[in-house]
Amino acid sequence: MLATLSLGTAVIAGTVLIHTVGLIVLTRSMTAILRWLPFHQRRFGRTSAMLFIVLGLFAIHTVEVWLWAAVYLTIGVSETFEAALYFSTTTFSTLGYGDMVLGEEWRLLGSLEGINGFLLIGWSTAYLVAASTRHGPFRLGVHF
Repeated sequence: MLATLSLGTAVIAGTVLIHTVGLIVLTRSMTAILRWLPFHQRRFGRTSAMLFIVLGLFAIHTVEVWLWAAVYLTIGVSETFEAALYFSTTTFSTLGYGDMVLGEEWRLLGSLEGINGFLLIGWSTAYLVAASTRHGPFRLGVHF
């Protein structure tokens, strides 16, 4: 159990680092794009800015899910990367179909991924709301 908790903690730390760096890169990229192309002043531009942010968040989550999948493949709980990626995606998103189940010695790892995904998706949601009121079509004072 200690080995599982240690591995889970290390992967969680890795995903938090990926998320932090990813959000910093996304914020700096968005700032540079808005400075270079002041298209955020028009409705289509604000919508395009939001599309860029959503796709950036999706890319960050993809890297995180792939990290978990690589761990599952490495420790041998999955025979193929596709199966590991499927399990990781459903677990990270907290959907958890239950058609794939980890062995007893690793099932705690799946629970940790679910909690990790829940927190990181929530963090992304907060970031998206903040971005939509700053750069996007829901700027403060425009609609409310």
